[in-house]
Order: sequence, then C-alpha cells, then structure tokens
Amino acid sequence: MYPSDIFSRMYAGDEDKNLYPKQEQVPSEIDDALQTNLFNVMLNRRSQRKFENREVEDWKLEMIFAAADTAPTAGGFQGFEIFNVKNPDVKLKLVEAANKQPYVDAPVVLVFCMNPSRIKMNFPTGIIRKFSVQDATLAAGYAQLAAHALGLSSVWIGMIDEERVMQALGTDLVPSCLLCLGYPFKMLQPKPKRNLAELIHEI
Repeated sequence: MYPSDIFSRMYAGDEDKNLYPKQEQVPSEIDDALQTNLFNVMLNRRSQRKFENREVEDWKLEMIFAAADTAPTAGGFQGFEIFNVKNPDVKLKLVEAANKQPYVDAPVVLVFCMNPSRIKMNFPTGIIRKFSVQDATLAAGYAQLAAHALGLSSVWIGMIDEERVMQALGTDLVPSCLLCLGYPFKMLQPKPKRNLAELIHEI
C-alpha cells in the first residue's frame, strides 16, 4: 500500500490541501529522503550490476515514480510512459532483448518508453519524436537519482533491441532505456570524472 501523502509532502505549499489527503502514518524515512542533499546524491551515485535478493518497498517505488513525474518535458505534455516489470518471465525476455545482460533481471525493472502522441504541439513528426526521447530520458534520470537518495542502486541499460523489448512488454511504444534498481550487493565508491576545465567550452 503506497503512503497516500507522499505527493502532498513533495509538493508542500500547494494551495489545494485536499489534493492528496493523509490517511495513514508515513515511514519517517520519507521525511529523511525529502531532505537529502541533491549534490551529495549526484556525487556518490554509481552504476550497480549486483543486487541483493531483496524486495524494494512500495513506498520507495512510489517516490521514484513521483520523482520521474517532476522531470521537465516538452510543453509539459510528458511524452513518455513507464512500465514497471514484475513478471519474471517478462524480465527474462528483457535480458535477451538487452544483449543478454544478466543484471537486467533485477528486483525492480523499469522501462521508459516514448509516447509522442501525448505531445500536442504543432511541429514535424521528427521533432515531436525527439521531444519524446528527451522526455523519457529525463524522467529516467530523475528516477535514477531518486533511487540513490533512497538507498538503492541502479544501472542504466541503453543497449536494447527495441522491437524485442516492445514484444516483451506487449506495447507499440518504443523504449528509450531500461532502469534496473535494487539494494546494492556492495555500495561502490564514485569514480573520478572529467576535469571541468576539459568539459566546459566557453565561446
């Protein structure tokens, strides 16, 4: 059962106090997560390919979905959908569709798909599709950071056979990426990144 007031806490200050009425006690960890330093999350996040055989709590998944929902999208139309894959047989099909990467069979497997039909803007089809790719990608990135803030680890899967993923999900929506989540077998230390002087180009 998802805590009913997660969204009201995330959107504190909304004038409509009855949007998400409180009906139950929420774990104190939610308050801790909502106060997490974003820069600390970004600096310490690492891709993880070994997960504990441990179920992820529903309330943590709800917060991850809420984070994805806050991602910026073209025109605010949210041209993406998220498939939360729980069926073990479907997960195994996704392993095959992702170049047989075994860690795709993770405790939580989220597939971020493009849905350009949601984007009601007067632009050529190719531009609308690009918007949808960006929407799905940003949503997955927000979800990945939220997962780390909640004590989980993740791995982003971009090497996928789109047609096989679509067949596994039973959808005509084209996938952007897979995000595999779970409790890390061992917390990894962050890797050094590029020097900012090499990364930034002033013109």
